[in-house]
Amino acid sequence: MSQLINLVLAFLQIGAFSFGGGYAMIPLLREQIQKFRWLTEGQFFEIIGISEMTPGPVAVNFATFIGYRVGGFWGSVLATSSVLLVPVLLVLLLARFYFAHEELPQVQRILSGLRPATIALIASAVFFVAQGAFLDVKSFLIAAAAGLLLWRGIHPVLTLTLCAVLGVLFY
Repeated sequence: MSQLINLVLAFLQIGAFSFGGGYAMIPLLREQIQKFRWLTEGQFFEIIGISEMTPGPVAVNFATFIGYRVGGFWGSVLATSSVLLVPVLLVLLLARFYFAHEELPQVQRILSGLRPATIALIASAVFFVAQGAFLDVKSFLIAAAAGLLLWRGIHPVLTLTLCAVLGVLFY
């Protein structure tokens, strides 16, 4: 039972403080996973990949996977609900406030300050994931191929599929 309580509290915190989307939550998520020892470092990186490949927001997918790992079906329900609760409530409140006051200079200044902070959170997640993803020259080549394909406008699903095929061929 205490594992489920820890799961709820951890994902409430992650949902409350992960500004910038699913990738911005990776540093907070890693901290909680290390604290409670829910996954090994390797499993953590694997779930990032699985969460990216499955439909839906990365944060929700991650919460569902971790919740299931820790507490089965009810763990996944609790973790997913917990990671969504605070953001949904905040969006409802902020939407009301924003549309009533969007022209105020103070609101525009707040948003101007949040944009670079969000980029920094996402960049932090990219560097963190890159440390565990680049196992050897082959993995670097797969990442470079993915970047090139995406830059050239190839659909992300096709890019992921091609990289999975490269993984099978290389490894």
